[in-house]
Amino acid sequence: MELTILGATGATGTELVRQGLERGHTVTAVARDPDRITLPPSGRLKRVAGDVLDPDSIGRALKGARIVLSGLGITGAPGVLTAGARAAVEAGPDFVVWLAAFGTGDSAPHAGAFTRGLLKTFMRKELPDRTAADAIVLGGGGTVFHAGPLSDGELSPTRRTVPLESAPRRFFPARVSRATVAAAMLDEAEHQRYGGGIAVPLER
Repeated sequence: MELTILGATGATGTELVRQGLERGHTVTAVARDPDRITLPPSGRLKRVAGDVLDPDSIGRALKGARIVLSGLGITGAPGVLTAGARAAVEAGPDFVVWLAAFGTGDSAPHAGAFTRGLLKTFMRKELPDRTAADAIVLGGGGTVFHAGPLSDGELSPTRRTVPLESAPRRFFPARVSRATVAAAMLDEAEHQRYGGGIAVPLER
């Protein structure tokens, strides 16, 4: 399978690229500065420059993409996620798998009041961008993963993915490793179980 991965220099993006290669896929890794992609050379890894805030460059990077996965995060520049989601969907791939945060957008009612309060306080400026990006991907039939607080832990051997409606109700969302999130997103790229909906990656 040919995968195109946005945000390939970020921590989750790096995991998506690394695990995608381990699974035998051909990976186009997109980043503003592809020289910063730290993974070793591979005949199945193509490094491409693309900035989601530059329509021409991201259009070139996504041209011909069939499966797009995003490890994009908030960078401080306004509208990064919305621009990335719009570019990914408008490129016309077969499927988009998007990363978002549990407790934002449609998953806000599933998070506890304490979590919602924290997110509104510390992510107030980012929430509209996240919500708009989710809506674009969902409207295009893609899957949005709402992950709890991310860690750098190992891939969970007991990992599972559930639809948003089945997400455990907790006082505070369970942490989940980036490796586990990346594995769940790659599973979805391969099998497309939650298209048009929100999925939640869990460690157990």
